[in-house]
Amino acid sequence: MTSLKLSLLARRPEACFAAFEASGLTLRRVPDRPSDTSCEVENAVLLPAGIRIMPLDPVVTCRMAAAWVLFERHALQPASRKHFGVDVTGLRHLGTYNCRNVYHAAAGRRSQHATANAIDLASFILSDGQEIAIPREWNGIEPKKAFLREVRDGACLWFNTVLGPDYNAAHADHLHLDMGPLHTCR
Repeated sequence: MTSLKLSLLARRPEACFAAFEASGLTLRRVPDRPSDTSCEVENAVLLPAGIRIMPLDPVVTCRMAAAWVLFERHALQPASRKHFGVDVTGLRHLGTYNCRNVYHAAAGRRSQHATANAIDLASFILSDGQEIAIPREWNGIEPKKAFLREVRDGACLWFNTVLGPDYNAAHADHLHLDMGPLHTCR
């Protein structure tokens, strides 16, 4: 039912904000950004992470923020505790909002990044100081390799599209998570 509820948040943004208010989690809304190039940002917030995010304050849709909170709580932190016995305290990302087409193509459909409906994760920083970087550890040694795959698989429970290094060369250095209409986990 959670995936159905998350999908309904796209059509009813006020329900998304109400869910955050009822949960007691603080959201920082950002102004809508109209666009005549299909890159509008509507009902967006600063990512409400319980961990330090670098670069700071990524802008995402409210629905993306809701999926993130569930992912962080029910997939990311449990995977870290299982494989390392410590929490994730930081994250390096490669961006959320970028007005562009898929794969930066000159023509074609817009990326989910064009509407702040995606995030690209590059590495995770653990409370013991370790940094688990996707390009370095994806095919590295255990338990880092297993952790990254468990994070990817856990993300698939909360996000519509999850693409990683096994998908193609364009994703060799990150995990792409989005709330777009396509459903794939690779």
